[in-house]
Amino acid sequence: MDERGASSVVLDTSVFTNPGVAESFGGDVASAVEGLVALARQVTDKVQFYMPPSVMAELDTFLGSRTLPADFEMIVRLQAPSRHNVQVPGSFLYELIDDIRQRIDRGLRVAEKAVREVRPESVEKTIGRLRDRYREALRTGLLDSSEDLDVILLAGQLDAAVVSADGGLVSWAEKAGLRLIPPKRLSGLLTHLVEHGSAAEQGL
Repeated sequence: MDERGASSVVLDTSVFTNPGVAESFGGDVASAVEGLVALARQVTDKVQFYMPPSVMAELDTFLGSRTLPADFEMIVRLQAPSRHNVQVPGSFLYELIDDIRQRIDRGLRVAEKAVREVRPESVEKTIGRLRDRYREALRTGLLDSSEDLDVILLAGQLDAAVVSADGGLVSWAEKAGLRLIPPKRLSGLLTHLVEHGSAAEQGL
């Protein structure tokens, strides 16, 4: 909650770039941004939307030649988390290190298997499979970017809910004890909030 009693949410890029989520706001990335901002304009007294600057920079790369709505920064507050004097439980760090070590081991086994399967006539196909399997082994479910960490830190500092379709980010937000809002439900929640009730009643 902020000083006015409004609920706070921190948005991740995947809200706009994940096809399954973006379609609930308008389809492609630019339309999804416009759709969310259109809803958010109507509930700024009930819900405060935040986004770390690093996430906005990432979103810009997905927009390409398209631009953000003119009032985007007025509706979605850009705020970087305080990265100094952050207190992180030791168990959190141990679990992260253990997770990374296990993923490296899985990646090694994937590479070994690919080498054993390679045939002169199927090198390119084997490389393609290796890339897919290696990426899945090392990155799926991992907190693997500074943008993801910014979302988690900012949500923790604001006592805000995380909205993300990134499995790794969501998993580590859960470990940090943060509130989560399923991104596919966000459009419906905001629409209902425009028409009825308070943010607390809608689970925000």
